[in-house]
Amino acid sequence: MGEDIFFYIECEDILLREFLTTDLDKFHELTWQPEIYEYLPGWNVSKEQREDWFFNYEIPENKQFLNAVSNDEDIAELRLRLGIVLKDTNELIGWCCTGIKDELPSPNREIMYAVSKDHRGHGYTTQAAKGLVNFLFENTKVEVLNAIALISNVPSNRVIEKCGFNFESIIEIDSESYNFYKLDKRG
Repeated sequence: MGEDIFFYIECEDILLREFLTTDLDKFHELTWQPEIYEYLPGWNVSKEQREDWFFNYEIPENKQFLNAVSNDEDIAELRLRLGIVLKDTNELIGWCCTGIKDELPSPNREIMYAVSKDHRGHGYTTQAAKGLVNFLFENTKVEVLNAIALISNVPSNRVIEKCGFNFESIIEIDSESYNFYKLDKRG
């Protein structure tokens, strides 16, 4: 692969792993799938913008997040963005992230995800989301996680529910209606 992977979360069929510099083209390609940007507007930016974000924010902030975790420090408002990779082929098929969502009530750390149209319906998204949730609850001081999904995004709502999140309410963000869920570490 050319780069050492320092961090990954092993799931049944996939790995969640740090982004590699070689992921840029595939990541950019995924963000332009209509099935993804329909539900994640704003992710389908120009290649130049994606490259800037990828190398100057996403990869460095992943390192900061993982350093904070390894030093048992507070992750505060840091984000973690992990690629979803098939174990069998090492193909990047999506991403699973955590960060602060300002539009949500405190505590407002959320998880979010996206998977290629070519790899839906195999349980990969649920594996990824559960893997990230478990990692956060076991390795950070996070006590509550949030997730939102457009009401019309039935598969995403299903993933959130399979991960044990509880429906809280319908919220409006940028004139769109979302189902808002919470998951408490204590159950």
